[in-house]
Amino acid sequence: MKKRPTILDVADKAGVSKSTVSLVLQNSPSVKQTTREDVNRAINDLGYVYNRSAAGLRGAASGLIGLIINDLRNPFFTEFAASAQMEFARKGYSTVIANTDEDPDIQAQVIGSMIEHGVSAFVISPAYGGCDSDFDRIERAGIPTMQVLRQIDQRTDLFPFASHNYTAGGELAARHLLDIGCRKIAFVGGLKDRPITRERMSGYSAVMETSGLPAQTFHGRPSRAFGRELALRIAAEYPDIEAAICFSDLVALGMISGFAEAGVEVAKTSGSSASMILRKARWSIRG
Repeated sequence: MKKRPTILDVADKAGVSKSTVSLVLQNSPSVKQTTREDVNRAINDLGYVYNRSAAGLRGAASGLIGLIINDLRNPFFTEFAASAQMEFARKGYSTVIANTDEDPDIQAQVIGSMIEHGVSAFVISPAYGGCDSDFDRIERAGIPTMQVLRQIDQRTDLFPFASHNYTAGGELAARHLLDIGCRKIAFVGGLKDRPITRERMSGYSAVMETSGLPAQTFHGRPSRAFGRELALRIAAEYPDIEAAICFSDLVALGMISGFAEAGVEVAKTSGSSASMILRKARWSIRG
């Protein structure tokens, strides 16, 4: 990743002294408006970021990792963030954690703030609906960055990506449900046509197709509320469905709540904490 632009680079491009750039950054009234405009134009062109922390805290010497998570209310992401923070600590790094709550505007805000305060690197599980400008800003700042669990920016040479093998997970879950005797298996949760939804469905869909069984999907926001509403709907309208593979633990936890309201008994199976069998209807849910 290329070197970050410095205050000297800004001064050279604007044709002024370093001290003049500093005065502009400090909003000093002593700088003429035309000079201020020249400096600000140079800042924007170069992608220079003013570090509000002490200069010595900038870059790798700061030992600070910016960990940005799309939804810390989701227990999976909470566990991921805690595990990552502990691993960084074992390596001698401190971590600042931000929750974007799936809001691209908040994501842009926290990225900008962390850049200004001199983080050494980013680990980002990005919010959907954001734009490339967030990662363009990181590129201009020269900060090493990894995308995790979700890939928004396709420039893996700049922003490498790491995640689970969702296809294999879906295959294992579907085969497990078939092995315990289920045949009417649904996939629940995830917004339709999003890449992550298609990826998480792919293993389930392949197993159902090769087994000669129909796939049935119920798409929606991957939340507890959706899981609860869908469980009530299935209990009332789809009594033949025997099992489900959930998009996420939040959906599965919501379904547990909904089936409890509907009087369907739930018991755990092996797997994630959200895996269960609904005894009344031979239901099995895997999150």
